[in-house]
Amino acid sequence: MELPAVSLKAIILVHWLLTVWGCMNYMLPVSYAWGNFSVLAVGIWAIVQRDSLDAITMFLTGLLLTVFTDIIHISIFYPSHDNLSDARRFSVGMAIFSLLLKPLSCYLVYRMYRERGGEYTLNIGVSSAGRDSSSYEPIDQPEAPPQWPSSSKAAQPPY
Repeated sequence: MELPAVSLKAIILVHWLLTVWGCMNYMLPVSYAWGNFSVLAVGIWAIVQRDSLDAITMFLTGLLLTVFTDIIHISIFYPSHDNLSDARRFSVGMAIFSLLLKPLSCYLVYRMYRERGGEYTLNIGVSSAGRDSSSYEPIDQPEAPPQWPSSSKAAQPPY
């Protein structure tokens, strides 16, 4: 089943609204708001520069990072049951809903990344292929002249 094309603007608008509602009661720390709104600002950069792979890559990376930071924020600052009013319950619910939507948003942003020409390559500096030096030609060293005449060339007759 193919997912419908979703605009980057719609993703940012939904996460902005859920983040605003999640920050409504000052239950979550300021770092929750700063982290999420900063990533949404990078998303606006990705909207403005449609051809930029850097912008969409940074937005995708930021979304992935905020998944982890949101889990930490919600798990540490979740209020106890006796301190949970209706407004706080709504605020926490919107923060959790935003967290649950982020993997889907990451997948949709990854598809946009691929549409912009990005390729997923993980380069950790270790090459798994063996070194094949048969096609390697050093260009910084002059080629040494052969010591003997080549047997493939016919000797020139004397004049």
